[in-house]
Amino acid sequence: MKGSYQIIEQADSDKLAEVLRKNGQLLLPMLELIQQARMAVDEAIDVSGRATIQALLLLSAQELAGEKHPGKAAGDVRWHGTQGGVVHLAERKLRVTKPRLRKKGSGGKGAEVPIPVYEALQRDGPTAQRMLEILLSGVSTRRYRQVLPEMAQSVGISKSAVSREAIAASEQQLKDLLEKDLSQLSILIIYLDGIQLGKHHVLCAVGVDLQGYKHVLGLGAGASENTTVVKELLEGLVARGLDPKEPKLFVIDGAKALRAGIDAVFGTHHAVQRCRNHKVRNVLDHLPEEQKPQTRSAMKAAFTLEAKEGIRKLEQLAGWLERSGYQGAADSLREGLSEMFTLNRLDLPPKLCRCLATTNLIDSSHSGIREKTRRISRWQNEAMALRWAATSLLATAGKFRRIMGHQQLWILQQNLKRFAADAEVVSPRKAG
Repeated sequence: MKGSYQIIEQADSDKLAEVLRKNGQLLLPMLELIQQARMAVDEAIDVSGRATIQALLLLSAQELAGEKHPGKAAGDVRWHGTQGGVVHLAERKLRVTKPRLRKKGSGGKGAEVPIPVYEALQRDGPTAQRMLEILLSGVSTRRYRQVLPEMAQSVGISKSAVSREAIAASEQQLKDLLEKDLSQLSILIIYLDGIQLGKHHVLCAVGVDLQGYKHVLGLGAGASENTTVVKELLEGLVARGLDPKEPKLFVIDGAKALRAGIDAVFGTHHAVQRCRNHKVRNVLDHLPEEQKPQTRSAMKAAFTLEAKEGIRKLEQLAGWLERSGYQGAADSLREGLSEMFTLNRLDLPPKLCRCLATTNLIDSSHSGIREKTRRISRWQNEAMALRWAATSLLATAGKFRRIMGHQQLWILQQNLKRFAADAEVVSPRKAG
């Protein structure tokens, strides 16, 4: 049997190339995918992938056993708890928690009933590849709410089973993570910093425990300059189990509202270190380019000195800036100057000071947020900004490493106790 074939000549390729060149927007989705494939894959799996797959497993189990009804057992197939498992997404493996089903039997020992979606995803084949493609499509085009229905249909789950509640499974899991119990975490350090997305602000809190591990503690919709937002965020941390009596080190971006909120919620006996990077940037913003290198070097040199000497050097620098006509820079340098040297008073090893002197720990996550949202031109509301910030922080949390100098955190713990005891004795609030 003869067939007809279309032979593609070089001229045809040249014509197509010319069309694409003149209509460059046709190539943008492809370029975006090429340039950000790794980021897209990581984000899809770390953020939405796990929650979406687990929602599919639950839907698949519901089609066999019906919805869960606590305390009631009915039908031939029954729910039997959960267990860990592994599924494939193309070349990747993803650990999930899957439901267990069993057939009705005497003593609850009926035969195990396989979950169809789980069985399909354990095979690294066309289904796994299709799932990854759908996830990537959702990430690259921001069609998140369509991802679950498309994936459900690709593994044979009926359209009627994909309810609005199921589509919200990922959002609920995200909510649960941000409302997790903090009472079992021995948090020693709390970083507070804000990010602006469009016209909206998000305040972020990340903690470090005694072993040096980082934890996303919470988020608040609003600026770090808003005392109400700060207090609500910190009060939420206390309500979820963070002990305000245990001495802690707060590393903040310098906003006065942050300091006021810490005092109001946690008390005045906690050590507060202002971010030195923020301070340097704020001062340099008031100076012409030719004055910036010298001022930057002088400030960084002063930060390495003993607290009293360092403050004296920066007071001298502020005086010189004032006499040179840079009043704004001088005022910025003097503001909160004492809290630039909290780490110096705590007498910590240089390696640990390097990590605790700035809010870089959160700033790196902010860079991830900006990278993921750089194509968003319209931020609809605070909820949207909060959702993106939470998603990025939680994605980053999966890659958190212990902080530099974590072996020396016991020194910080002991010195914070001494700092807190001294603060209780000389507290201006109590003295007044």
